[in-house]
Amino acid sequence: MRGERVPFGIAARGRVWAGALLAGALTLSLSPLTSHLSPFYLSPLVAQSAPPAKVAKSVERIFGPGTQVDTLKVDSASVLRVSKGGTLLGFARVRNVKGKDQPITYLVAIDSRDALKDVDVLVYREPYGGEVAYEPWRKQFRGKTTTAPLVVGKDIRNISGATISSHSVTLGVRQTLAELAAWHAAGKIK
Repeated sequence: MRGERVPFGIAARGRVWAGALLAGALTLSLSPLTSHLSPFYLSPLVAQSAPPAKVAKSVERIFGPGTQVDTLKVDSASVLRVSKGGTLLGFARVRNVKGKDQPITYLVAIDSRDALKDVDVLVYREPYGGEVAYEPWRKQFRGKTTTAPLVVGKDIRNISGATISSHSVTLGVRQTLAELAAWHAAGKIK
């Protein structure tokens, strides 16, 4: 669905209620238009990013205060290299997976030995299933490596009412962990 134009407005008696995404909060504004519906489009990529301050806060929570973060380009991906006092602490990557209807933006962090340090759901847009962002569910990923199955129903618990979200996030974490570990082993990130 990349590059797909998504309508972002609805007509109501000659007016269009248009939503604007500002600093992660949805605001509504009323703008008078002609009686026909004028299309408002929001690129899917705009809705799929996380505010930089939220990413920084997540990295600090996971790796601790006083860390230095550099962005590395690997292939077409951006990877965050996290260090403190010249010592490599690990790597992190922000990704998106599709929930039931909306993207879920999350961060995967690994330590310098390629073990999962933590997973953080940065932006959850669905009306239900937000439990994937809760600590009790996320903590089961910690310490896992590429040798772990990372499959819901095996080593990852499902969340009743959030089945699609828990499967999507788990698959995304497994793929991201595999990429980061492979890039680290190949010397693409160091």
